[in-house]
Amino acid sequence: MPRGPESGLAQSARGRVRLARGVSPWLAPTAAAAAVTALLTRRSPRWALAAAPLAALTGGMLWFFRDPERVPGEGRLISPADGVVQSIDPWPDGRTRVAIFMSPLNVHVNRAPAAGTVTSVEHVPGGFVPAFNKDSDKNERVVWHFDTVLGDIEMVQIAGAVARRIVPYLFAGAKVVQGERVGLIRFGSRVDVYLPEGIRPAVTVGTRTVAGVTRLDHV
Repeated sequence: MPRGPESGLAQSARGRVRLARGVSPWLAPTAAAAAVTALLTRRSPRWALAAAPLAALTGGMLWFFRDPERVPGEGRLISPADGVVQSIDPWPDGRTRVAIFMSPLNVHVNRAPAAGTVTSVEHVPGGFVPAFNKDSDKNERVVWHFDTVLGDIEMVQIAGAVARRIVPYLFAGAKVVQGERVGLIRFGSRVDVYLPEGIRPAVTVGTRTVAGVTRLDHV
C-alpha cells in the first residue's frame, strides 16, 4: 500500500498529537472494559475495584500509543526512533550500526530515516529478550531496506520482552519521504539503522533521539 507525503511533515502540524495506527486490538477492548465497569459501579461500588485499574491502564495506553506530529530535522539521515543511542558499532562491510533503545515511555511510531523507495520489508521470527540485552539481536524483528540517494539504507525494528508485535505501515514498492511514519513497535523495543560506508555518526552513545528530527549523519 504505497503512500505519499504526510500532512504530519508540514510545519503547520506542529503540536498535534494523535493515536498511532495499529493500536486498536490493544486499546479498544481495554477502553471498553473500563467504560463498562465504570457504569457498573452505579449498581455496586465493588465494581470500582475493577474500574479503577482498567481506567488507569486505558490512560497509560493512550500515553504509550501517542503519535505526535513532527517537523522533520535536517540531515541526509535522521533518527527513525525516539529513544537513547545504546551502541554505535562498525560493521564488517564498512557500514556503522546505530542502535536506539526505546523505553515504554517513548513514542513507539518509527519513521523513515531518508527519502526513497521501500525495496523490502522482511519479518524475521525470533525471541523476546529485553531490547537492551546483547542477545536481542536474535529477537523477532522486521528488516527494512530503502533505496535512497545514499544507496541502500537498512533499518531494523526489534521487538523486546514486552513488545511482541511489530506493525509495518508500508510495503515493498512504497515511496517515502524523509521522516514519514513507516511502522509501530508496541511498547519498549529497539531500532537499528545502518549508516553507509564513509558516513560518520553525528550522535554518540547516550544521545537522546527524536524520530524524524535528530540528525544521525555527521556534516
